[in-house]
Amino acid sequence: MKDVFEKTTINGMNLPNRLVRSATWEGMCEADGRPTAKLASCYRDLAAGGVGLIITGYTFVRPDGKQLPGKMGIHTDAFSSDMRNLVQAVHKEGGKICLQLVHAGGQTDTKTAGRKPLAPSAVKVEQFPEEPAAMSKKDIEGIVTAFGDGARRARDYGFDAVQLHAAHGYLINQFLSPLTNRRTDEYGGTLENRCRFLLEVCSRVRFESGADFPVLAKLNGSDNLEGGLDMTDAVHVAMLLDREKIDAIEVSGGTPASGNKGPVRINIDTPELEAYNLGLAREIRKAVNCQVMSVGGFRSLEVIRKAIREDGIDYISMARPFIREPRLVNRWKEGDLSPARCISCNGCFNPGLKEGGIYCVVDRKEKKVKRSGRHGAGRQDKMSL
Repeated sequence: MKDVFEKTTINGMNLPNRLVRSATWEGMCEADGRPTAKLASCYRDLAAGGVGLIITGYTFVRPDGKQLPGKMGIHTDAFSSDMRNLVQAVHKEGGKICLQLVHAGGQTDTKTAGRKPLAPSAVKVEQFPEEPAAMSKKDIEGIVTAFGDGARRARDYGFDAVQLHAAHGYLINQFLSPLTNRRTDEYGGTLENRCRFLLEVCSRVRFESGADFPVLAKLNGSDNLEGGLDMTDAVHVAMLLDREKIDAIEVSGGTPASGNKGPVRINIDTPELEAYNLGLAREIRKAVNCQVMSVGGFRSLEVIRKAIREDGIDYISMARPFIREPRLVNRWKEGDLSPARCISCNGCFNPGLKEGGIYCVVDRKEKKVKRSGRHGAGRQDKMSL
């Protein structure tokens, strides 16, 4: 029977357990995408805290694929020494780190991208801040190349793996979705055509990084959106990725337009509300031979163990719990099995925009109350978020 804390391997990458830090935007890079010592410290703390595999925040492969401020970039050799320092900070703690590759496509804006955003089709949909420009064949070829170049740099810098972000409404997901892909050429229409961009990216990344380098994908099991990618099509996409020898698929769901069924849900305060993408991951698990990760609202070890032992999921990913508790994995391993202290309020996002990096606002308030000696106020602060 599989166990949470057993050693595992993904294409030669040895991991100490089945717990993964899923990618989240940290907002800790320079304006041009250069990683900082602050970000390296963040990843070092996760490695020291026992996380089996750290997946970085979404990293743009070209400047026109950038979305939020403080986002990391892998589009230039100029960041080589900073990237190597970041990787070394993780490796010194015995950790493993995977670089997530992304192009935001139509989910960025002209000001951030430095040009009119690119997307499969020039359509104005709820998840796009403005109407993007339809990509030409040359645009497609250029971005496929940029993904490959990013993967090559990642291996050169010492990263242990890369992950293609094909979820949450970003560019690869935009090609997969009938809602955002209205093309009539070989990149649009049928599901096979809509998968073409993803498979070309996957092939180029594999070519540039090598057969022995782990390549993962983050895939929506469903966009949870009328007209978007549905579960039936997502299972077929997963099967095509499996055929291309992808090493693992992390199953998520939703886009910014998916309402209360988006990628990041709030108020996950009971076991029944946890694991909200597990059903999607279960269906993909049945259809593929590669390893499968599930992300979305996991907060308690009991739910995690059940997903691994009964549902056959290989790895469980979390993001917000590790913002509050970088040592969560070690805490569980040492015998404190209480659920993650994260209350799923999403308060960690706003300070990242304003103060140059995400942090748990609840934890900071409680520590401030403790320092001031006003015992008992922490519960009130917590319940107010």
